[in-house]
Amino acid sequence: MPVIENSKVTIVGAGSVGSSAAYAALIRGSARHVALYDIATEKVDAEVLDLAHGTQFTGSSDITGGSDLSVVQGSHVVVITAGAKQDPGQTRIELAGVNAGIMRKMMPQLLEAAPDAVFVIVTNPCDVLTVLAQEETGLPPERIFASGTVLDTSRLRWKLAERAGVSTSSVHAYIVGEHGDTEFPLWSKATIGTVPILDWVTPRGDRMTADELDQIAVDVRDAAYKVIQGKGATNYAIGLSSARIIEAILNDEHAVMPVSPVLRDFHGVDGVALSVPSVVSATGAVPVRETQFDEQELELFHRSATALREVAASLRH
Repeated sequence: MPVIENSKVTIVGAGSVGSSAAYAALIRGSARHVALYDIATEKVDAEVLDLAHGTQFTGSSDITGGSDLSVVQGSHVVVITAGAKQDPGQTRIELAGVNAGIMRKMMPQLLEAAPDAVFVIVTNPCDVLTVLAQEETGLPPERIFASGTVLDTSRLRWKLAERAGVSTSSVHAYIVGEHGDTEFPLWSKATIGTVPILDWVTPRGDRMTADELDQIAVDVRDAAYKVIQGKGATNYAIGLSSARIIEAILNDEHAVMPVSPVLRDFHGVDGVALSVPSVVSATGAVPVRETQFDEQELELFHRSATALREVAASLRH
């Protein structure tokens, strides 16, 4: 498919994540038209006004929005951030019940307003909500997926780059699985440039150890809790990563990103949305089936799938 002309993205939810995603999309020029939709009229109108006041400095993108569903019409991409936010100490899974109800009510309306859009779910727990939303709408799995571990992967690469003394873009490593407590890095395939991660000599003249990598993985997994504890929400980095996903779709980039579509017989996992390296383009996200796991990673992947399957099942009753 060609690059989408006169592209439009609608971000659903004008809270801290949605507003940050709109801001990031606007200043990066992710789409020609950026729209912000929320049922809270006063809040969404204020956010749109604040963003619009800065458009002299943001290039050719414009911003519109409001609390009427017509805001969503004509969207090529719909990014869903609406829902209750994660409180300090609360896991993403504990949020599931509240946000599942919101998602079930909202998805049919959004699909009616933008029947041809690709849907990206950012609301947590994003993996479980993607499964429920895909079942609710019957959309093909590539057209509805979660932002998944795109942000977690960015967090991982930042930490590794700092330790290795290289730019973040030179680190080739992925977090996969749940966007949450059972996520894990694909260490068996991680490299800096072409050098396997454990062989890289850092500016200190040493190499990273397996124990050190394990600690980095824990820090990455728990990073959101730390941010939420200190400032009440994570918003800037998830806003930026959402904008990056929007660009991959609207520019038909075929970029490989660890997003989370509902998997179909992927290394023995079926009917669960988990993050795996996927090709993101104008048609949506398609998992890279040739992705390889070592024995331990495959075990962790199945553990992640089991955890999410149980949560999804509990929300269907």
